[in-house]
Formats: sequence, C-alpha cells, structure tokens
Amino acid sequence: MSVVLSDLSFSFPDGNVPLSGLSLAFGPGRTGLIGANGAGKSTLLRLIAGQLRPTSGSVTVTGSVGYLPQDLTLDAAAPVVSLLGIGRARAALRAIEAGSVDPADFDAVGDDWDADDRARQWLDRLGLSQVGLDDPVGRLSGGETVLTALSALLLRRPAVLLLDEPTNNLDTGARQRLYAAVTAWPGVMLVVTHDRALLSLVDQVADLSGGSLRLYGGNLSAYEKLRATEQSAVRRTVSAAAADVRRERRDLLESQSRQATRDRQGRALAASGSIPHIVAGGRKRAAQVSAGKSRDVALARVADARARLAEAEEAVRDDPEIRIALPGTAVPAGQTVLTVRGLDRAWAPWQRDGEPGEPSGPSAGGRLAELVLRGPERVALTGPNGAGKSTLLRALAGETVLSGGTGLSGGTGLSGGTVLSGGTGPAGLTVTRNAALGYLPQRLDVLDDQLTVLQNVRVAAPAATVNEVRAGLARFLFRGPRADQRAGALSGGERFRAVLAALLLADPPPRLLLLDEPTNNLDLASVSQLARALSCYQGALLVASHDLPFLRSAGITRWLSLERDGRLGDTEPR
Repeated sequence: MSVVLSDLSFSFPDGNVPLSGLSLAFGPGRTGLIGANGAGKSTLLRLIAGQLRPTSGSVTVTGSVGYLPQDLTLDAAAPVVSLLGIGRARAALRAIEAGSVDPADFDAVGDDWDADDRARQWLDRLGLSQVGLDDPVGRLSGGETVLTALSALLLRRPAVLLLDEPTNNLDTGARQRLYAAVTAWPGVMLVVTHDRALLSLVDQVADLSGGSLRLYGGNLSAYEKLRATEQSAVRRTVSAAAADVRRERRDLLESQSRQATRDRQGRALAASGSIPHIVAGGRKRAAQVSAGKSRDVALARVADARARLAEAEEAVRDDPEIRIALPGTAVPAGQTVLTVRGLDRAWAPWQRDGEPGEPSGPSAGGRLAELVLRGPERVALTGPNGAGKSTLLRALAGETVLSGGTGLSGGTGLSGGTVLSGGTGPAGLTVTRNAALGYLPQRLDVLDDQLTVLQNVRVAAPAATVNEVRAGLARFLFRGPRADQRAGALSGGERFRAVLAALLLADPPPRLLLLDEPTNNLDLASVSQLARALSCYQGALLVASHDLPFLRSAGITRWLSLERDGRLGDTEPR
C-alpha cells in the first residue's frame, strides 16, 4: 500500500497553479499535510482520490482509497445505512432472511454477512450509540455526520485513508475517539488538519507551500522545532546578504567618487596646456574605458548581492499579521449587551423529532434561567455535538426561530445594527440585545461572490468612503488591487480575512460578536490571525467552539456548556 506522486502538476481553468512538479511517496503510517489556505492541500487529496486528473505527471495508488472531504454533500432524506454504504447489502440480507434465493441478493451481500453488527460497532466506538441505522441523515448534527461518514470509511477498511479537516464540528469527546481511531489505523493515512492535538499523533509532516511539497520526520512539535532552526539560519543569511548589498553599494559610491575626482583633475590638467591635446585626449579616452569597466563590475556585484538577498528573503516564511485597532467596539464594564431569559424552560431545538418537549436528562433545575453578557465579557459555548449550540446562536442573531417562536425582529447578521428587544415564542425564550451585532456562521458564505472584497465591506459599512474602506482592508492584508478581487475568486484564507473584515469594519461597529466554530477549515496561520484580531476586539464575545487552544488564546473569561437534554450552565473546560 502506497501513494506515489511523480512530477505531479495541476492547474485550474482560470490559470491558477496550486501544485507544480511534486514528486514524493507515502507509505504506511500517518502523514499530516499542512500549508496555508489555498496552498492546494484539498486539491492534492482530491487528485489522490481520483476526483481530479493531473494537468501533468501522475498519481499512483496501491490499494483502495477512502476519502473524507471537508464538506459533505448528502441526501438529507436518505437513511444512515446509505451514508454507511451498506444499504444494498443490508436490503439483500433482509431479502435472504425472508427466503430469497435470488443470486443477485447473494452477490450484493458478498462476504458482508455481519454488515449491521460491524456498522453498529463502529458507530458505538465513535460515540454514536444514539444514531439509528434507519435514522434520516438530515437529523444528524454536523459532528455526527462527520463521524458517521468516517465510520463508513472504517467499515470499508481501505488501504489508503484521506481525511480533510476531520475534527471540524467535533466536540471534545468525539475528537478523543477520532484520535484513538487515527492512532490505531494500520494503513497509509494523509490528514489535512489545523488541529494541533491530531497533528501531534502523526509520524511525519508534509509541508505544502509555493507549489512544492517537503517531508519532515516526526509530529508537529518536531516539525516546528526544525522549521524554527531553519528559519533562524535563513534570517542570518538574509542579514548577511543585506550587509553585502550595503557594502557593494558603498564600494560603488566610493569608486564613483574617486573617478569623479580623477575626471576633474584630468580636465584641469588639459586646460592648463602643460601637455599636448593629443596626449590629453588619449588619456581621457583610456580613463573613460577604465571607468566604464570598473562601473560595470561594481554594478554587477551590487546586482549579484541583491539577487542573493532576494533569494534569502524568499526562503523566510513569516506569516503576515493582521494589525487592527477597533476602538469603536469598546463596551464599558458593566454595560449589559445581551440578556436571554427562559433558558430553564423546555426549548429543545436539538431533539431529533424536531418538536419541543420536556428535557430527557436530569431535571431542569440545574439550568441557567437567564444568560446576561455585560461589558467586554468573553464567553465560550461548548457542549456535545447535536446539543443545539448553532441553533441557539442563530436564534440570538435573529437568523432562526426556536420552537415556533417569533424569533428576533431586525436580525442583522454582518451588517450590524442595534436591536433593543427580541421576540418571545411558545417556548418562553426572550432575547434582548442592547448593542450592534456581528454574527459569523460556521460556513463563510456571508459574502456576495459577485462583488469585490471592497464592495462587500461597503455593504456592511455603507456610510464609509472608499478610501476609509481601503485603509481598513489594508489592515486585513487586502492592499491595492487585492481589495478589488471578486469574493468568488478568493482562496480559503483570503475569504476568511474578507469575512472577518466585513464583520469587524461594519458600521456601526459590532459591540457583540457571535462566532460559530470560527476556526473550521482555517490553517494554523489563519487561526493565529483570528486570535490576534480578537485580541484587538473590545466588545462582548460569545463563541461556540470545540477548539480549546483557540478559546484560551481568545481570552475567554466564562465557560458555558450546553447539553443534549437542554441544560445550559457554567462549567470549566476539561
């Protein structure tokens, strides 16, 4: 079992070339594939999976391939057995048990006589004991869908397993179970992830940047140490090359100064008449030739020094930093920005039948009856998959209605705005907001792909001038023509920064941010950029996330856990 890349290149129809001349082999073991958003990681997995054809070169895979993409496109009405890939075998098995002797049924079953048992075993192993084989896929939460799709791959036992951001939407417990499955995997595994805990389990790291791929032995920690050593050496090379440029330029200036002095002396001597004109002319021509040669040599040495400097600077891989100041988002300490009442009542958006009802777990007495955010408070919303965290955030943002209620009037999403009071539905949930809101859903689909980055931000801040918006976008690394790119043409990392810019540069500036799994699909550099941006944010923050390292870096001051039975209460991260 192996994956062999031979001079592999790929280009998109628009001329973008993410991969060029890759030659590498992957054998049994776990490889973490890292790189900036837009570097081509997902494209490489799709090439290995056979979903894309190389522009040139080849991919050779020995053994069967299992592929878990970032975004699963599923039939919501289909049963779970369909997602698991055992629907046909299961139906044939039922027919045989009912007395069928049709050879087609036996062919459909093949050797998979225990399909139900094995499927149930993998679902239970990944913490999906509550998921029934006949449940509609549409009733699964995002995390449950990912784990069910992973169960389908593990049932097939492919020789090569390709995982693209598999921990997205997974709660802490689910991540631990996925880590265990990854650790026990015996075949070839390539995993694209920003999850540092998962990257600590790999045997080697493949770094994809600038269209090239390089392998580093060991896990993420070993990779980062080696990269730090390499970058330290590269920076020393840059310093030395810069010193060479300065020295060569100084030598050139000194040479030109000496030549100018000689020229003046020669002209003075010729003017004095002490030597014949023919001799003076000969000396002048010889001096000009000599000076020209010296100047050419000096200029060549300066050009060589600059080329060495450029080459050294190219090897430096400092991630660009978002640098922003957001004084308009400041909220005075003690000022109430959000009040949610009725949380101790039986609102249950997470129930599988979609109907409101009484909680199935411990009594509601352990719940918070009221949630109040005051001042620049930073609150993390955690809890298991399927508990309703995204549903609750959408309700607080006015994007959805809970249990038949009227929801919030005037929900504003990215455009901000002040809503003084919310709606109340039969579930008894009342939401009051006293600050402009910014809401970031899980999917970065809040931009108009037909508009430029600049135009999208102007929609969020219509009163701002073009120059003001350009100045703001520059702080999000959209400088000059980059701000005029269409949103639909942006890479993943660029789109993230554009969404963040539209969110934080809105007018009025948001003093309450609701973020739903903001680190999903972000590379390690983008996660750091988001943390830095939030460090400049001075308003109230409510963020649903399972990424504990990110939450800690965001300066969370309060931790809330939403359970499947509807309990919402203060907690501490595990």
